[in-house]
Amino acid sequence: MTYAKVEIAPSILAADFSRLGEQVKAVEEGGAEVIHFDVMDGHFVPNLSIGIPVLESLRKATRLPLDVHLMIEHPEEYIQDFIQAGANRVIVHQEATVHLDRALALIREHGAQAGAAINPATPVSMLDEILNRVDTVLVMSVNPGFGGQKFIPGSIDKIRQLNHWRARYNGGFRIQVDGGVDLGNIAELATAGVNTFVAGTSIFHKPDPAAATRQLRKLAVESLSQKV
Repeated sequence: MTYAKVEIAPSILAADFSRLGEQVKAVEEGGAEVIHFDVMDGHFVPNLSIGIPVLESLRKATRLPLDVHLMIEHPEEYIQDFIQAGANRVIVHQEATVHLDRALALIREHGAQAGAAINPATPVSMLDEILNRVDTVLVMSVNPGFGGQKFIPGSIDKIRQLNHWRARYNGGFRIQVDGGVDLGNIAELATAGVNTFVAGTSIFHKPDPAAATRQLRKLAVESLSQKV
């Protein structure tokens, strides 16, 4: 498959849930291509977040692809339910399952695109055996569990490694980054090889989420045009 050059994926974890439909509509108007949906279980990460009922409601509010990031233990037990609730893409953590290949196969069996994520302390090499069977690789650029954290600079090296592998072997997966993405680093991330940029506070904590989305996308696109 081919991968999109730039996708801005606003993370609704940072949105105002009393105005969720309105805020999703705003980022759509700002050019968002994907909506990112974080699921946390209080075990794999030290926080609890939203689940299937919210996803079902969100599915009714937007036609954009829903990118569901399962930061939970034993993700295999919930994959089918999240896809039935409206997930178009499901991402599971390498660290959360001893059967990553099986989890990825299960996602695809139920009709969604499959992604694998790695935490900041996990090397890219842990994904070597499945890189030819994923649609997305998500590099966590903060320690997962809370929004608003600062970007971990070493994440850039992981992204470059993945981009090198993708170019060398003609891989078709997206490279996605999540954590601390803002106007100050999005150009460098795009140049390093990122396709999908998950952004929460840098979009939804701004006075105008549509304008914030538009500006992030503009910087990413411009950096790629300069690279060419």
